[in-house]
Amino acid sequence: MWLKNITLLNFKNYNDADIQFSDTVNVFTGNNGSGKTNMLDAIHYLCLCKSYFNPIDGQQIKTGQEIFMIQGDFDRSSKNEKISCGVKRNQKKQFKRNKKEYDKLADHIGLFPVVMVSPYDVNLIMEGSEERRKFIDNVISQTDSHYLDQLISYNRILLNRNAFLKQIAISRKYDPALLEILDEQLVTAGDKIFAIRKAFMDQFIPLFNQYYIYLTENKETVELNYQSQLNDASFNHLLAKSVEKDRVLERTTTGIHKDELAFVISGMPLKKFGSQGQQKSFLIALKLAQYAYLAKNKGFKPLLLLDDIFDKLDDSRVQKLMQMVSHHDFGQIFITDTGKERVKSIFENIDVDVTLFEVEEGQIKNA
Repeated sequence: MWLKNITLLNFKNYNDADIQFSDTVNVFTGNNGSGKTNMLDAIHYLCLCKSYFNPIDGQQIKTGQEIFMIQGDFDRSSKNEKISCGVKRNQKKQFKRNKKEYDKLADHIGLFPVVMVSPYDVNLIMEGSEERRKFIDNVISQTDSHYLDQLISYNRILLNRNAFLKQIAISRKYDPALLEILDEQLVTAGDKIFAIRKAFMDQFIPLFNQYYIYLTENKETVELNYQSQLNDASFNHLLAKSVEKDRVLERTTTGIHKDELAFVISGMPLKKFGSQGQQKSFLIALKLAQYAYLAKNKGFKPLLLLDDIFDKLDDSRVQKLMQMVSHHDFGQIFITDTGKERVKSIFENIDVDVTLFEVEEGQIKNA
């Protein structure tokens, strides 16, 4: 699969743009704030119906305008697929595939898989466990359309159970039969999600290890650990055991919404003991493993978006990374960087066709 072209209207800092892409490596160069990252985000939007950086659709509209539009043509299994989306302020966004609007946006997820690597990913390390659960869920959702439905169901039941616990505290009335019904529903959805996450991690962790060893030449020992309360006991047992605690705290304290993905380097937390370079290598290996997992489970290669990828990586790791992603195991790639000459130098001895674009204040042209 590859993206043949993209057309933008009033998207972020772009008035309009109409770009033809190469099916190999596409590089956008320009100063910070010129719009390089916004171009990658537009591509991400076409693939997953949302911005990678900001969940509020209306904030993607260029200042002073009332609507943005993005349109692109994909080659998917040698068939042309036209994807378009439009957002008007304070209105529901429209998303179309081959001129037919989706009944629900979830139907689009996974058809055009994409992996983004960005400085923003440091939140996976620095923020709370919710960010890491989102990462797991976003990867799985691109390969399993039913998983998203299970997740939505679980979160709805969880909200109902928490509301019930708060009501008990207010009314001083406890209906164990109603709590039992909510628990049964939560266990049904939670057990399915746990099984899918566990099977995913069994595939994912070896891929991560493989890429980290390649990038760092095995100089550091790292671990990626999926931690869940359901690893040690059944969900049903955990809920029964925590019922009094849940009533006191007025919230559900056990379940898959407490799952964690632990990042470890040399036996210590990566957040506290990893250097910036080690953290970036860890995140890149994580995203390359995501790419490999998607490619294997979808049966074709996703798009790979590399935003400001060369920052905080030494020359050796940069070369190894570019040699790897330029290999036939990877498909179409989009890269941003501030230095055109640096890009030319990096790809000078790599046998791959590179198309360069220059970006300046929302204007883009072939370099």
